[in-house]
Amino acid sequence: MEGLNKSPTGITGFDQITGGGLPRGRPTLFCGGAGSGKTLFALEFLVSGAEKFDEPGVFMSFEESGKELVENTASLEFDLSSLVESEKIHIDQVRIDRSETREAGHYDLEGLFIRLGNAVDSAGAQRVVLDSLEALFSDLSDRSVIRSELRRLFLWLKERGLTAVITGEKGDGAMTRYGLEEYISDCVIYLDHRVDNQISTRRLRVVKYRGSEHDTNEFPFLIDSRGIIVFPVTEASLDYQGFREKLSSGVPELDDLLEGKGFYEGSSIIVSGTIGTGKTTLASHFADECCRRGEKCIYFAFEESPGQLFRNMESIGIDLKSWEKKGRLKVQAQRATVYGLESHLNRITRLVEEFSPRTVVFDTLSIFLEIGFQPEVQVMLVRLIDFLKEKGITSMLLLEMSPDRPERSSALNMSTMSDTWIVLRDQEAESELVRELYILKARGISHSRKLHRFELTNEGLKIFENGEKNRKQHYE
Repeated sequence: MEGLNKSPTGITGFDQITGGGLPRGRPTLFCGGAGSGKTLFALEFLVSGAEKFDEPGVFMSFEESGKELVENTASLEFDLSSLVESEKIHIDQVRIDRSETREAGHYDLEGLFIRLGNAVDSAGAQRVVLDSLEALFSDLSDRSVIRSELRRLFLWLKERGLTAVITGEKGDGAMTRYGLEEYISDCVIYLDHRVDNQISTRRLRVVKYRGSEHDTNEFPFLIDSRGIIVFPVTEASLDYQGFREKLSSGVPELDDLLEGKGFYEGSSIIVSGTIGTGKTTLASHFADECCRRGEKCIYFAFEESPGQLFRNMESIGIDLKSWEKKGRLKVQAQRATVYGLESHLNRITRLVEEFSPRTVVFDTLSIFLEIGFQPEVQVMLVRLIDFLKEKGITSMLLLEMSPDRPERSSALNMSTMSDTWIVLRDQEAESELVRELYILKARGISHSRKLHRFELTNEGLKIFENGEKNRKQHYE
C-alpha cells in the first residue's frame, strides 16, 4: 500500500511477495515449528541489511551463542564473522539457566530494555532480531505478567523506530507458545516444514501485514548455500518479449513444416509421445544444432545417464559427447525423486544462470508427477517456463504419453504453457508399427496440419513427404 515505508530483506523472492520487505520501524513475527528456518530468516535479514543497505543490526539470542551462530552459518555464502568483527552486526546472548532462576515478586523486562538499548546505541543499529524470545518466560507461571511485558517490549521497539524481527515457536492451538505475539505484531510470517511421500518441503505464508496489501497464498522456499530462496510461484509474470529470430530444430524436414525456419527464439516447445517414438532423438537433434551454431545448451536428463545418452545418439550419427568436451553442451543427469519440486526448480535456475545457455532440453517432464501432485507440478513448470522466457532461452520439453493410462497424457495440462507442440506416435499399418508426426500447434507460425511418417535411421530422424515410400534403412 502506498505510503507504508518498508525495509527490504534482500532475501530472494521474499521482498517480491511482500511488496518491498518488512514494515520499517515496526516488529515482525516469524513463527513456526522447530527446524522451519526462523533463525536463518532473521539472521539473513540482518546480514543483508549490513551488506546491501548499510543498516547495522543487533542479534539478541536467548538460545545460541555468537560462536554457535557463526559456526552454523559457515557453510553459507555470507560471512557473518567478518560482519561481527567490523561491528556491523552485534551479537548478544541472554543466557537463561533454569537452575539459577527462581520466580519471586514482580517481574519485568527493564533489564532487557537497558541491555538491548545499549547494544543498539553502540552499534548504531537500525535492525534488531530477538531470537526465541519465549525462552525468557519458560519458567514463569503468571501469564498476565508475560502478556503485559510482551506488549511493553513491542511498544518499546516501535518507539525506538527499530525494524525488528522476533522469532517464536509454534504453540498448542495457537501460532505461538503464548498466543499473543501474533496479535501485537504488525506483520506475521508463518513458516512450515512438512514431509509428504518422503519428500521434504518448506512453505511460507504471510498471515497478516498491517497497512499493506499482501498475498495470503503459501509460497515454497529453500535453504541452500546462498541462504533463503523464496519462490513467488503465483507471481509469475507475462512481461517477456516476443523474439522474431528463428532457430532450427536440427531436422531440416521438420523446419520445412514450420515455414522452413524452425522455432521462434525464446519459445517453449513440447514434444510428446509414447515410449520409443523418438522424443529423445528429436531433442538430441535440437541440442546438436544449437552446439553447431557455436552456442550453449543444457540437457536435463531425468531417466538416463550422460554416458548412455551419448552412446545411444552416436548410433544414429549424433555426437553429443564432442560438444560436451568443447564446453558447449552440459548434460545434467539426476533422478527426479532425489529432490522435491522446489529443489529441482532452484537447481535448474541456478545452473541456467551460471552456464548461460541459448537452449535448454528437459527429458522428460512426466517424471515430476512421481514427486508431486498435479497442481504443484503445474505451478512449478509455469514458473520454470516463465523464467526461461524472461531470459530469452528456447526450451524443448519432452512429455511422455502412456497408451495404457491416457489420463496421464494430459495430466500436466501443458497446452497453455507451450508455443509449439509436436506429437509423435506409433500407428499400426500392415502388421507393423510405423511412426507418425504431426504439429498440434505453433503460435505465430504457419505450419503443416498433416500427418507425416518418419523413421529413426543411421543418419538420425528422417521425415518423409506424404505418399513417399518408406526407406528400408531402419534404426534397430
